[in-house]
Amino acid sequence: MGSTLAVTGKGGVGKTTLAALTIRWLAERSRHPILAVDADPNTCLDAMLGVEVSSTVGQVREEAKQLAQPGSGASISKEEWLDLKIQQSIVESDVFDLIAMGRSEGPGCYCYANNVLRGVLDRLAKHYGSVVIDNEAGLENLSRRTVQTVDQMIFVSDPSARGLATTRRLYELCQEMDMSAGAMGVIVNRARDVQCLDRARALFTDTKVEILGAIPEDAEVGDEAAAGGAVFSLPAENAVYKALSAILGQLEQDNNL
Repeated sequence: MGSTLAVTGKGGVGKTTLAALTIRWLAERSRHPILAVDADPNTCLDAMLGVEVSSTVGQVREEAKQLAQPGSGASISKEEWLDLKIQQSIVESDVFDLIAMGRSEGPGCYCYANNVLRGVLDRLAKHYGSVVIDNEAGLENLSRRTVQTVDQMIFVSDPSARGLATTRRLYELCQEMDMSAGAMGVIVNRARDVQCLDRARALFTDTKVEILGAIPEDAEVGDEAAAGGAVFSLPAENAVYKALSAILGQLEQDNNL
């Protein structure tokens, strides 16, 4: 089994873009095979990667509920059926595979879908050199315990005081949930100055969380996303990609990626 990196943060900080760019960086370094996990019910990582999801774990959840009904006439066990449907929901490309959480289509919580996803990840991850998980925005994704053990947890924050405070709460929730991470770090996205890093360091001074660096604000990334382009079409010299590449390169050197 290779390394597992999870990206989390409050809504609108650019975590999905950074997760997609991380997958590109791994692909360019031949860290194959790569498993991309879209654990956000909004399911937008596929567009960033230039593929399209047709079936999600959430949809499988709804079908599984029907299978469990008396008189369903199912000829295989529920576990066998789930494995088959999950395998069919994986989107394959030349450099990565993608599995998406998606939304539940009926009433009820995500508990069952999350349990399915955890089991799937446990079985799938050992077959991949790298796993990148794009979590749902906010605190809820962590409290659902979709992800419990990772090699590197990256908290993405905007440079505002409120954004950094939310990031600190995300970290505290990880501690409360006893989440196992080989290393934890913060990336400040859309930074306009380096002072934001000083604020981040002050906020995490009593923790083992590393302030990994800042990603500059860059219109090119937003324009590409608005046009429906994938991260693979960004030029290698793009300021965001260069800054993230430097951070990822250091994580690789520290054996956290």
